[in-house]
Amino acid sequence: MLHAQSKPLSDSDTMPIAVKICGVSTPEAIDAALDGGAAYIGFVFFPPSPRYILPEAAGALAAQVAGRAKIVGLFVNPAEAVLRQVLAHVPLDIIQLHGEESPMRAADVKSQSGLPIWKAVPVRKRVDLSVADQYAGVAERILYDAKAAPGAALPGGNGLRFDWEVLRGHRHAMPWILSGGLDASNIAEAVRLTRTTLLDVSSGVESAPGVKDVDKIRQFLQTAAHL
Repeated sequence: MLHAQSKPLSDSDTMPIAVKICGVSTPEAIDAALDGGAAYIGFVFFPPSPRYILPEAAGALAAQVAGRAKIVGLFVNPAEAVLRQVLAHVPLDIIQLHGEESPMRAADVKSQSGLPIWKAVPVRKRVDLSVADQYAGVAERILYDAKAAPGAALPGGNGLRFDWEVLRGHRHAMPWILSGGLDASNIAEAVRLTRTTLLDVSSGVESAPGVKDVDKIRQFLQTAAHL
């Protein structure tokens, strides 16, 4: 079994509209996220991403979190060796699978890591939502993200927004997260249309790809706190 150093927080520690700040890589970004009340801090372990962070660096930054938020590790079709290396350095609370991982592969990662799984589902049309049903009983949460353009280098984190109307009235198989193209200017609309209780943001709080903007992080969290 892969051994994870984990001390999860209870659900009661999250905000009414909880927020995950994903792709952090600096102490300043983490401080802004935690001071603003972020419930989740995300590290990206996918080398092609501009938000990629080495496991050793993520482990050092994770000490800042110290029980104030849950730590999420984002992976894309990870090999066993990659998972082992990350878990050896970073006290993850949750593994987010953002690639083409099958339900069987997701279950295998969950079993070997002993950690909850969040599974990203790319969305363009309402029919895409049905993919989430395949992960019932395996994933603790589904993350709906905008489907990347054909040939895109990254499966997510592209600042793209899908039509949130497709979520209206949808019966979800499990708890879920809204992601894709979110920023402080549109999350009120996002929550109103979708009734989500958890927002995942990355590019929407950046000044450039992979460069977190502490002012944007603060603004996003302040806006979410009043929804």
